[in-house]
Amino acid sequence: MKDQSDFIMIKALEDGVNVIGLTRGSDTKFHHAEKLDQGEVMIAQFTDHTSAIKIRGNASIVTSFGEIESENPR
Repeated sequence: MKDQSDFIMIKALEDGVNVIGLTRGSDTKFHHAEKLDQGEVMIAQFTDHTSAIKIRGNASIVTSFGEIESENPR
């Protein structure tokens, strides 16, 4: 693992935002899940085991590349 991995910040804009970590390797699998309520903030890190993070629900996401808001399709 490199000394400094990329971090992202996720702030829930509604109750029930799901944050799901996905594995690296030949088979991508879910390996961790969290549920955030409105106003809660989670800081996540990409690691040797985590290659992707899926966010479901309304959330503000801040990365080294900028900021974006996810939407909950209704």
